[in-house]
Amino acid sequence: MAHAVPVMSDIAFSDLLTDPYPIYKRLRDMASAVYVDAARLALVTRFDDIMAIERDSETFASSNPGSLVNKVMGHTMMRKDGEAHATERRAIEVSFRPGTIKNHWAAQFEAISDGLISAIENQGEADLFDALAAPMASLALIELLGLREVSWQTLARWSQALMDGAGNYSGDPEISARATEAAAGVDAAIDAVLAWHRENPNPAVLSSMVNAESPLEQIRANIKVIIGGGLNEPRDSILSLTLGLLSNPAQRDEVIANPDLWPPAFEEAVRWISPIGMYPRRVTRDVELSGVELRAGDQIGLCVGAANRDDRRFENPDSFDLFRPKQPHLAFGAGPHFCAGAWVARQMVGRIVVPMLFSRLKNLRLRPDAPARIHGWVFRGPVSLPVAWDV
Repeated sequence: MAHAVPVMSDIAFSDLLTDPYPIYKRLRDMASAVYVDAARLALVTRFDDIMAIERDSETFASSNPGSLVNKVMGHTMMRKDGEAHATERRAIEVSFRPGTIKNHWAAQFEAISDGLISAIENQGEADLFDALAAPMASLALIELLGLREVSWQTLARWSQALMDGAGNYSGDPEISARATEAAAGVDAAIDAVLAWHRENPNPAVLSSMVNAESPLEQIRANIKVIIGGGLNEPRDSILSLTLGLLSNPAQRDEVIANPDLWPPAFEEAVRWISPIGMYPRRVTRDVELSGVELRAGDQIGLCVGAANRDDRRFENPDSFDLFRPKQPHLAFGAGPHFCAGAWVARQMVGRIVVPMLFSRLKNLRLRPDAPARIHGWVFRGPVSLPVAWDV
């Protein structure tokens, strides 16, 4: 017999931001979906339940008029299903094809990475968040999108403000105001280059969209959602992969000795600390989810960051282990909304940036006097990664 969604009211929002994993374990052990007062959502934390939900977009819809993403960014393809979603996704996929990444974008990623590492090579220490990961992800995204005269710092600020707004489940008015300001900045940057991309077709996302005759409203909304996840995910996975290897010297030595291990090391990093940790769905009809009764209209949050540490699926899930048995994770989502930029992140992070970092900075190591700091739950990653190396 199905039971009503249980409620958990003893969780502080700050605890979710600091370290959500013990909370996730409590939720997984309690029920398939648990309403968490601090998040104002019923959270789904088990791997198999999330996979089942992602296979049934009619019952668990991405479309949601009250979505924070819609409020902050406009009606993006992330909050659409069926043919509406597929049409908008096709307009950008040409820019993210594996062949386009390999033949066009990879050389640009290598040049950006080389420049950033060259700038710090002789310093002997740095915080890799500011020195490498944030500018790398931002500069690469500026090229991918086809923006001009936007600094990497500005794009990074916009991305953070938009992501904070999309994850503003506590309703903080200052966060909402920053997100609104960032959205206006993105719209102006798009307007400045659209005519050029229309007249000069190229592999950039804006060119693909405008030449697919996407309406301006769609272009603006979807560029904003790409600025969010497209900066956040590679930035944080650069840091998580580096942290995972530096925290496990034996694995670090193995992957340096055998470059074929870089791709599985990347996959393990995004399983271990999933950059996009939660996204919402709307229940469209009364349904039972593994013994819990969900009602039409319920808002649920799919915690892929929790599912990727589900001890029913992964042995020792809190450990970084690139040698664990190969099996799918949910860091890029699943189903029709599987992340369009997954292959960009795999190429940029797992084959270019982090391998170059370890090959160029000798005896790269963590600093015991300045430990890494990791933050967030809707979006999670290292916010500081101080390291040292020999010069």
